[in-house]
Amino acid sequence: MQRTSFCAITILIMLLAGCFEEPSNDNITITPSIFENYVSIGESLPGDVRNFTSLDYTTGTIVEFDWSSFDKNFGGNCCEHYLATTKEGWILNFGGEYPTWSEDRGNSWNVYMPSTFTDPSCRTPKPTISGQEGLGEGSIVQTINGDLISMGWFPYPSNSGGDQFYAFLYDEESASWSWCYNRLTEPFYDRSWQVEVIGPISSTIGSGEYASLVISNFWHQSSNRGGQISVDGLNYYYFQFPDRDANLETVEVNLKEDSLEVAWDHSKPHKEMRAFPVPSGGLYFPDFFDDGGDAWLDTSLNWWRATTAGGESLPSEYCALDSSTALHCLKINGVNILHQISWDGGETWTNETYNLSDPNFVEVPASSIEEWEFHSNGAHDLFVLAVRYQSAEGPDIDLAFHVRDFSQGITPDTMTKIGLGDLDSTSGAGQDIRFDFASMAILNDGGAVIAYHDSSDEDPLFAVEHTLPPYGTYV
Repeated sequence: MQRTSFCAITILIMLLAGCFEEPSNDNITITPSIFENYVSIGESLPGDVRNFTSLDYTTGTIVEFDWSSFDKNFGGNCCEHYLATTKEGWILNFGGEYPTWSEDRGNSWNVYMPSTFTDPSCRTPKPTISGQEGLGEGSIVQTINGDLISMGWFPYPSNSGGDQFYAFLYDEESASWSWCYNRLTEPFYDRSWQVEVIGPISSTIGSGEYASLVISNFWHQSSNRGGQISVDGLNYYYFQFPDRDANLETVEVNLKEDSLEVAWDHSKPHKEMRAFPVPSGGLYFPDFFDDGGDAWLDTSLNWWRATTAGGESLPSEYCALDSSTALHCLKINGVNILHQISWDGGETWTNETYNLSDPNFVEVPASSIEEWEFHSNGAHDLFVLAVRYQSAEGPDIDLAFHVRDFSQGITPDTMTKIGLGDLDSTSGAGQDIRFDFASMAILNDGGAVIAYHDSSDEDPLFAVEHTLPPYGTYV
């Protein structure tokens, strides 16, 4: 019986092996891992260097790469970071008291604290004791012309007062900062979200190259109270939003562009602003109305119900453009995230689902999604999604999904586990362990900057990616 089996196996081997001829490798194609082309940015790495694990979905290759990690002392606070980047390559953070930035990928850092007296143009002059404004938090984003618009809120009593609302403006042309005190209309303003309204602006409150719109995380989302708007980046006025069931006149807004400058890779506001600048002018609010309709704020700061040029509404309230002219929209469906991309201004879409409950997609499946944020960089054909999710095993896990060459398809290439993934945190006041919102950005060389939280620090951290494909740098 054993002899028969042996003979049968021998014959089978001969048939398959071509009578023991040497096998040819001519037709065998081995797909190289995307990681083989990665290069390190810089010889020495700043901050607290940590190894994060990355997976190449195509080949199954798993590697560890160095990221620099930074704590709340680099622009954050107890509960969050508010990250952004500039077209010049700066990392911005206004998670805590003051605008904080690095011009060299985290090797050195700068902080702007208000001078004793406000800018001469301020409507409400108010002296302050610099560095004594108390605990605070803010928002920051670069405008298309290169300015930095930012807003800080100092809620607690201090040597400089209490419940203070400061506008901080970096003027790109003069390379200088200024600030103004602004009175509030809502008590307990809470974290601001901020965005540029593309101009030129001509309105009842004045004219300017652009407008800066700020909303309260608490009041706007809970009761649609409106926000504050400025045409000079320093003096803000109360600004009312339309009711969610308002019957406004409808206009068509063209979201299709033939080309956009690289500044559009850095002008995206935090997704919770739920709006994005329109290149031809104004600001677009997808899925704003109760019936799913969109809203548009024009260059005269008037409100309209809006559709795309083809009469369509956008599929999600979280959308953004980048310099490639791609329009990205994302939304949550249970423990899935749907990524949609349009190249014709929102008329047709390509879809991709990130299934965070699928063990073939993530190592530990999700039971719920906690926080998330996305950015895209058209110059490098790069899209990155950062997700913090509640795992089925208990702790929250921070992941980053990279989609390279998104113009060819939006299936993710790699997934990176950010941090240890060993901490269960919750957003909101009164929680023992807080991670209030996701925040991330992409540098002009293609490196991601991502907020996360694990047991290595009692407060949230953020990390800077250092080992990259050879994107090259543009300035």
